[in-house]
Amino acid sequence: MNKERLKHFRSLLEEQLRQHDGQVRDKQEEAREMNADDGVKDSVDMSLQDVNRELAFRLGERESQTVADIDEALRRMDEGTYGNCERCGKPIDERRLEAIPSARFDAACQSEAETRQGLDADIATL
Repeated sequence: MNKERLKHFRSLLEEQLRQHDGQVRDKQEEAREMNADDGVKDSVDMSLQDVNRELAFRLGERESQTVADIDEALRRMDEGTYGNCERCGKPIDERRLEAIPSARFDAACQSEAETRQGLDADIATL
C-alpha cells in the first residue's frame, strides 16, 4: 500500500478513535450516574435500573473493544503490517479497509473465523 493510502487510512482510524473514545467516556459517565442512589424503592424500578446499568456496561465494553481494535490497527500501521491479513498474510482489499479501517483479516479469513465461532458456540450449547 502506498504512503498516500496509508495516510488516508491513518486519518480514518484517528477520527474513529476520537469518536469512540468520547463514547467510552460518555458510557462511563452514564454508568456512574445510574449508580447514584435516586431513592428508588420499587422492585420493578430497581430491576429496570439493573437492566439499564447492565446495558450501559455492555455498550461501554463494546466501545472499549472498538478503541482497542483501532489502537491495534494504528500499531500495525507503525510496524508496516497494516493492510495485510493476520491469518494468511494476503493484502486486505482496500474497499474492505474503507468500510472497516481496523480490519485484521481479509474477507475470506474473516468469514471462516465467523463460521468457526458459530460452530464453537453451537458445540458449547450441546
